[in-house]
Amino acid sequence: MTEVRQYQLSPTSLIPNSPRPLLHYKNVLARPNHSHCDPAEVWDMFTQNGWDVQWIFRYGPTQLSHYHSKAHECMAVLSGTARIRFGVADTSEDLMKNTYGSSWEDGEVELNGEAGDVFIIPAGVAHKTFNTKPEAEFQLLTPGTGHGIKADDPKKALADVQLSGYTMMGAYSGGEWDFVKSGGNYEKVWSVPKPQYDPVFGDSERGLCKTWRGSVNTQSVL
Repeated sequence: MTEVRQYQLSPTSLIPNSPRPLLHYKNVLARPNHSHCDPAEVWDMFTQNGWDVQWIFRYGPTQLSHYHSKAHECMAVLSGTARIRFGVADTSEDLMKNTYGSSWEDGEVELNGEAGDVFIIPAGVAHKTFNTKPEAEFQLLTPGTGHGIKADDPKKALADVQLSGYTMMGAYSGGEWDFVKSGGNYEKVWSVPKPQYDPVFGDSERGLCKTWRGSVNTQSVL
């Protein structure tokens, strides 16, 4: 049985976070060669459950903390390991200070991600990926600009992706993803509708269908 971990993240001065919990599914994805997941198989799962796969990125050593104001995000770890900080904004643009110093808000949750894990991130929840292993340069591995798989056959395009370093696949529900470092209209962010299906478990109560409040037919999360 896959372990479903939940983390409740309250609003901060700079980040809305969400009334809905961040979900972490440990080792939920198959790893056919024991180290990497099959991007085409993961695409199939997410797509069948109504989540729009938009990219595979190979992550660099760190990035700026950010959240998505218009969509819920599902991040699937396809290869490698990393540390992910959730729930707080960076308070400096200096990547060394906001990764390894103390230039971020209080109240963070830090989790380890490894191949086979899935994170379901409610709209408004900040996240920042760092300490990626194996080390590699940041790169978009899928055709297009990261806002959709630009290919006549997206599944084949994903099957042809050569994974290296720490890679994740991103899928979305509710709208287009944006990159917000801080601020914004908190209540509008919280009103992004609940997805009809969990990207991994479908309509099972093992995932967000049980743990996220609200109806798929309403704009309210209460």
